[in-house]
Amino acid sequence: MEFETVIGLEVHAQLKTRSKIFCGCSTEFGRPPNSNTCPVCLGLPGVLPVLNRRVVEFAIKLALATDCRINHKNIFARKNYFYPDLPKGYQISQFDLPIAEHGRIEIEVEDWRRTIGITRIHMEEDAGKLIHDEREPLSYVDLNRTGVPLLEIVSEPDLRSPAEAAAYLRKLHAIVRYLDICDGNMQEGSFRCDANISLRPKGQAEFGTRTELKNMNSFRNVQKALEYEERRQRDLLLDGEEVIQATLLWDADQGVSLPMRSKEEAHDYRYFPDPDLVPVMVDEAWISQVRAGLPELPLARKNRFISELGLPPDDAEVLTSSRELADYFEQALAAYPAAKKLGNWIMTELLRALKGEEGIDIGACPVTPTGLARLLTMVDEGLISGKIAKTVFEEMMLSGADPDTVVKEKNLVQVSDEGELVAIVRAIIAAHPDQAEQFRAGKTKVLGFFVGQLMKETKGKANPQMANELFSQELQG
Repeated sequence: MEFETVIGLEVHAQLKTRSKIFCGCSTEFGRPPNSNTCPVCLGLPGVLPVLNRRVVEFAIKLALATDCRINHKNIFARKNYFYPDLPKGYQISQFDLPIAEHGRIEIEVEDWRRTIGITRIHMEEDAGKLIHDEREPLSYVDLNRTGVPLLEIVSEPDLRSPAEAAAYLRKLHAIVRYLDICDGNMQEGSFRCDANISLRPKGQAEFGTRTELKNMNSFRNVQKALEYEERRQRDLLLDGEEVIQATLLWDADQGVSLPMRSKEEAHDYRYFPDPDLVPVMVDEAWISQVRAGLPELPLARKNRFISELGLPPDDAEVLTSSRELADYFEQALAAYPAAKKLGNWIMTELLRALKGEEGIDIGACPVTPTGLARLLTMVDEGLISGKIAKTVFEEMMLSGADPDTVVKEKNLVQVSDEGELVAIVRAIIAAHPDQAEQFRAGKTKVLGFFVGQLMKETKGKANPQMANELFSQELQG
């Protein structure tokens, strides 16, 4: 029997506001426990929430960027449940009238493009955090995160594979960062995802029994967790067993999903409109104002890089994967207009170096866009070879110095003096008569051996083009 996988994602994006959604407390991450709190976010008697206007503005931005319909009237509701990190005993969220609905995101997986529907985007406050003592059966509550503004983005169950789920998540992550409404830090929990997955026989319209996966803090973990759960459910169904609806935690160390709690068919959160908050009215003038300030989004930027710069689609996809990387590329491009060569350097040397430096962010890269442009210009001008350029680049990453300074201090200027090189070329030919005879017998590939010897002798500083020409002349003469 063949099965079809059905996946839907619920993503929570923490917004980059300075204060919380309903009070003036700071949203700064890493403060001492329970220091970013006040009577409002603690839900003490007699307090009233006041909505942060910037939260609504950020929600409108994301709605526009994902082709959602924006509801001109939307209402905050109380979602009632009891948990130690929820001081009020309810969470202020949105239910039947969210800020936005019925949007879409386009994804590409292995040259296959699909449109994934977005059911809704709604505004809500975050809960606190429980810290469990590993030595004793105790848990501590940190309420700093309570009241931090979130956007929850709920996809339609349109995803058909773990790879598609990871692609959708990356695309959404890029969008919120391009919009500058969320820092996207998955390790700190400011961009987190719950995944619902079920299997059904191919051709069946009815969904299978789903499980929900939590505790996934990277794109890779999301894909691996879904792949594991896909296999687990398929094995159960092939053995004639039932899939039990449950909430599962992903254990990345063991590579398995573990039961968190069983789950009934439906929740009863007893939603009702929050009596302390009036409906939020969003008019066309506000929407137009926000639309006018939208940046160029990843898909539009990618298409521009392809059409205007002639970049291959795969290159354009990588270079627009984050706003910071695309900005870096365009700043360097202004000083070095060879887009393909520049893109190759960024995608290979630069990204490899950033990954090797304990995941350093490109915003903190020691090599500036103009510095990289100057380095490539020096190669084109024949001042240094391509091999030496990589050595110079490594030094620039370590010291932050400009390429001219590195080349001068390390004495790395390319040797292009014909008289100086001819003497070395003749000495190398004399030292390797067998290889010289092979060349004269028609084995021209041996020319690479001679050039390699020259590079070794000059410590990589010889002009490669001149080296090839000189060896050809001397060996034929």
